[in-house]
Formats: sequence, C-alpha cells, structure tokens
Amino acid sequence: MSNLEFERERPAAPRVVVVGLASCFGCQLQITNAEPYLLDVLGQIDLRYWQLASSDPMPEEFDVAVIEGAATTAEAIETLKAVRKKASAVIAVGACATTAGIPGMAAGNVEAGAAAVYGEAGAPEACGELVDPAPISAYIDVDFEVLCCPIDTFAFIDVLQRAIYGSNRLPQTATLCGECKHNDRGCFFGRGVLCLGLVTRCGCGARCTSLGRPCNGCAGLSPDANVAAARAVCAESGVSVAAFDEALQMFNYVNPALSEASEE
Repeated sequence: MSNLEFERERPAAPRVVVVGLASCFGCQLQITNAEPYLLDVLGQIDLRYWQLASSDPMPEEFDVAVIEGAATTAEAIETLKAVRKKASAVIAVGACATTAGIPGMAAGNVEAGAAAVYGEAGAPEACGELVDPAPISAYIDVDFEVLCCPIDTFAFIDVLQRAIYGSNRLPQTATLCGECKHNDRGCFFGRGVLCLGLVTRCGCGARCTSLGRPCNGCAGLSPDANVAAARAVCAESGVSVAAFDEALQMFNYVNPALSEASEE
C-alpha cells in the first residue's frame, strides 16, 4: 500500500468545539495546563472552535462538544440545544456545567440578584433573558462529565479519549469517604471539623483531604449519599448541622435530591 493510499484510508480526526457558558473559565484554563501532553491531545482531534481562544463563530459541523459553565440565560439554553443536535458526544466540564456550581446559588432569586448588582434598572439588555442557573443536563442529554472545581487536567484527557474512542466504563457514584480512607489520613469529624466527603461523589482521588483540607463538595452530591445520616454524624461529632446544610448548597443548590433531603 502506498503512503497516498494509507492517507486516504486514515479516519478523519474527530471535530471538537469548546463552549463556555456562565463560569470563570477556569476549567478551560486547566486544560491548557497539560503542557507536556497538550500537543499529543490536540494531535488526536480537529479543534474547530475554542471560545476562550477565538471570537470566530462556532462552526456548523462538529463531532464532540466540550461545554463549561452553567445555563443562566435563554440564549444559553438555545445554544445547548443547537449543540446537542450536532454533536455525537457532549462532555460537561467542571462543577458549573455538572451541578450549576457557584452560579446555581442564584437560582430562585435571579431578578433580585441582578438588581443588587446593576441597580433598579436590572441587568443590561446585552445579558439577554436571565433564567435560574442550572447544569447543562437540565436541558440536554450529557454523555460524559468531568467533575470538580476546577477540573483535573488528566481527568479531562481521560474523558476526552473515552468520548473519541468509546468506553463502557460506568460513572462512579460512591461517596468520597471510601477514597479518603485509602489515603489513611484520619477523619476530620474525629477532630470536630466539617467535611463534605460523607456525601460528595468520589472520583477525584480525595486530593484535598490528602493535603489536609476538608472536602468542600465540588464534585457534587453522590447519588449514593445519605444526607440524613450525614447530619447525624455531624451532630455526634460536635459539628454544626446548620453549617453542614449551608456548605452543601455551594455546589448542590439546584440538586432536587438536596431539597428532598432537607424535607426529611
């Protein structure tokens, strides 16, 4: 087979776009931190659009969409729906995209929040129609997620390759406590210190707790979490239950499971 024939048969690289909604764009910056490997990653894809790096319009055709940020406007919702129609795979990147993150704390009080920032006139017309912040999964199906705030660079590379080449790996749903125990650093609750690892989804390798910092829940509430039991642990350990509930809202404010648990 000649080199020319080989080139003709080589499959085209998947066309990728990177879209930013309401966020600090920190997760997109994290992607660039994979400097030793970034060229290898980019060599596997055809990067058609990166909102952080270009003001060009998004192309009409692509295969994989990487989306950072929460949906906070009617325009963002329409963008999500349009992206979903075109993309074979959608990857939600970071807490804002997967749980609504910090923007989610404005849910239910958007107009008052806009008035507090911009005055009685409200948000400028350029902001468009504001809606309650929500994760992108509230409006479209998401195929892959990269959790935490900010994301782990290598976790993103792993997920991107699974989106490109396929994977039958199931998402992790256990709580962080299991990973934390593997690190053998002791439990914060034994010292009367609040830690959200009791109810937070695992998968980050318990990096914060292994560095001596309690978990702040940026991976979101685990589907296996028992919030009522976690409150009981707080009470038994001398940790404020009210402080636990307040801390949970930072990355789970719009999670229906948290609302249900608060009614128990």
